[in-house]
Amino acid sequence: MTHRTIHFTISADPPKRLDKALARDVPEDAALSRSRMVKLIEQGAVSVDGVVLDQPRGSVVEGAEVSITVSEAVESHIAGEDIPLKVVFEDDDLIVLNKPAGMVVHPAPGTPSGTLVNALIHHCGESLSGVGGSKRPGIVHRIDKDTSGLLVAAKSDAAHQGLANQFAAHTVERRYLAVCYGAPDSNDPRLRGIKGTSFEPGNILKVQTFLDRHKTDRQRQAVFFERGRHAVTRARIVEALGNPVSAALIECWLETGRTHQIRVHLAHCGHSLIGDPVYGGRRKLSPKAVGAVSAQNAAAFLRQALHAATLGFEHPVTKDTLSFEAPMPADMAELVANLRVGA
Repeated sequence: MTHRTIHFTISADPPKRLDKALARDVPEDAALSRSRMVKLIEQGAVSVDGVVLDQPRGSVVEGAEVSITVSEAVESHIAGEDIPLKVVFEDDDLIVLNKPAGMVVHPAPGTPSGTLVNALIHHCGESLSGVGGSKRPGIVHRIDKDTSGLLVAAKSDAAHQGLANQFAAHTVERRYLAVCYGAPDSNDPRLRGIKGTSFEPGNILKVQTFLDRHKTDRQRQAVFFERGRHAVTRARIVEALGNPVSAALIECWLETGRTHQIRVHLAHCGHSLIGDPVYGGRRKLSPKAVGAVSAQNAAAFLRQALHAATLGFEHPVTKDTLSFEAPMPADMAELVANLRVGA
């Protein structure tokens, strides 16, 4: 196995933690993320003034001379699989995909194969330069198995670090299309009485809470106001559906990106997504409002009606501004069309 050694000097006012100080001062062309830095420290690959330091929480002072030994990327333990992908954009550093509903993003004990990562390893082949020391795609964000739409993955450590920083800073544009029960309208007095819910100019719903694991069901997320992770979702009505209005096509966008965030927030304010098996409850549309056929079609919709339609970010290497759009998939488009006709 071949190795490379990176040398640099700690500049003024270093962060208190060793891993943070190294991540700040390591040369940009070294393409080492903070998470990779932590692993290298724990592996004994980092020496400061000639002394090996293996604790990420250790400290370092201004002027210290740092050496980091990095092994070249090795093949991933995850097998590549020849699974068709809808590639929207690809270059040497990253790839943007339109993920179909039903595909899991990353292998896990319950889904060891058939995932997006398996497909990417096969598709990218030797163009993967290595993420975290392994020739694998860098997954910087995920969308649920049964959510369709746009997702970006890194093909190099430099791209992985740059994209991860943008997601952490909440500068990535992510907009979703969804079909929900009812319509989140500022004229609805019920919504104004729900904690964490407010409206901004333009009839834009804002939901601001904390999210954490449900107290009794560990597979679910739940709204809290005193613990968990800060989460902000905004939504606007694109088209009200039904007579009287019983559903709506809405656009949602994220200030933060938490697990199940849109689904949990909309359920919290009484507008759960049609087809959502976890947060949708047993709600049904009235045949009188949308027609008998449309009501039956909505009840038979077997996934949350949620699609990642827009993705925008700065290319982490070229610094170009990139923006992509993916139209609603056929099942959601048909759902909306049926509700429109039925009304």
